Amino acid sequence: MTSRPAKRRTVLAAALATAAAAGTPSALAADGGAAARGPRRPKKDDLIDYQDWTSTRDWNAGEHQGTRVRGRRAGIALGSPVGTTEYRDPHTGRTAEWEYATWTSPLHTPKVPATELIASWNARTPSGTWLRIEVLGSYADGTDTPWYTLGIWTAGDGDDVPRRTSVPDQSDGRSTVWTDTVAVDDSGSGVRLAAYRLRVTLCRAPGSDATPTVWRLGAMASDLPDRFEVPASEPGQAGGIELKVPRYSQNIHEGRYPEYDGGGEAWCSPTSSQMIIEYWGRKPAAEDLAWVNPDYEDPQVCHAARFTFDYEYEGCGNWPFNTAYAATYEGMEGVVTRCATLHDAERLVAAGIPLITSQSFIESELDGAGYGTAGHLMTVIGFTEDGDVIANDPASPDNPAVRRVYRRREFENIWLRTKRYNEKGEVRSGTGGVCYIYFPVDPSPAQRRALREFGVC
Repeated sequence: MTSRPAKRRTVLAAALATAAAAGTPSALAADGGAAARGPRRPKKDDLIDYQDWTSTRDWNAGEHQGTRVRGRRAGIALGSPVGTTEYRDPHTGRTAEWEYATWTSPLHTPKVPATELIASWNARTPSGTWLRIEVLGSYADGTDTPWYTLGIWTAGDGDDVPRRTSVPDQSDGRSTVWTDTVAVDDSGSGVRLAAYRLRVTLCRAPGSDATPTVWRLGAMASDLPDRFEVPASEPGQAGGIELKVPRYSQNIHEGRYPEYDGGGEAWCSPTSSQMIIEYWGRKPAAEDLAWVNPDYEDPQVCHAARFTFDYEYEGCGNWPFNTAYAATYEGMEGVVTRCATLHDAERLVAAGIPLITSQSFIESELDGAGYGTAGHLMTVIGFTEDGDVIANDPASPDNPAVRRVYRRREFENIWLRTKRYNEKGEVRSGTGGVCYIYFPVDPSPAQRRALREFGVC
């Protein structure tokens, strides 16, 4: 049972496994622009750094070329285009001209030089508009990466926009883009990303007055040590709390809409996303679901799969595409980041914020799962009095079976480790605590406090 097709993560795992065999450290990376808003509370050991740009002050700190800040919910929009650009869609073969404008972040220096970087964004893209998200990394020796494209993104998939896609074959011999992640090729060489800029290009059809609006642009950076085991934690503040999150099984959609990642058996990421979106009281309108076969239950899960689908990755598990999808719902935000400990998850759950976690494991490592996976997403919705994890696991035979209780020690290790062994005894990578967090623009004071302590919001 996998959430992310093995194609991308297996390749990345193999590359990191080579470093692990040599006893070298691995890591992850990303960040944004804290300088514009003042210091945030540092995370444990300063190994993880999430930063974003969201406010008028943040946007004004960057470089505008044809963009402007607008709206009560501050965002950047296309004002006066700086020119036109031609884009050939590799998935349709269509070539078209587009008006464009750009916004570039200030140079950001993470708390820790990084070996990986994952960006995420929240935006509205009306019909006929789309975005390109890029990063320019600066190595510790003062040289730069190329401008790497981290996504061609639009909320829709009509003929008036390019297909939503990651971009393959991007590398400078020192770092490589693996779908949604920039990774240093050999962390043992000492190569690190010491700083970076993000750039977003807003595009629309020539002569149109439509514009994308970007409300949040950020990235997560970290440098975690190679570890097959993480320290055991004691139960924290969320003991006995269980959030009322809807339960959806991906497996009841097996064989449905195989053009999207082969069908429901691979839809753990959009299924998890839909559960949390609906926890916050949002869901697609009836007209949005008109394309779904009326005989299918839970049509909103099919909708989530379609509109998170990455046409290059050929899957629905692109991390930032899922958070961007969540943020298309009114008043919602979403970020990709990483937890340092299970206590981070407990702090969020205690404040009423469930999260989506990414993990990989063999069947014997997670008692009660009944499967092994090279990559899977599930939701953390609570903790028992003893501190065990209550999860809505979409890899279940039906909706009632989605709620699971997993042993604390087993769950925290398969989620937070950076290295693991597969069923053949081969070294593969772990996600090191990668998660999605969705929350409303206007969270409660307790939720805002928990997000700020976590380094988000």
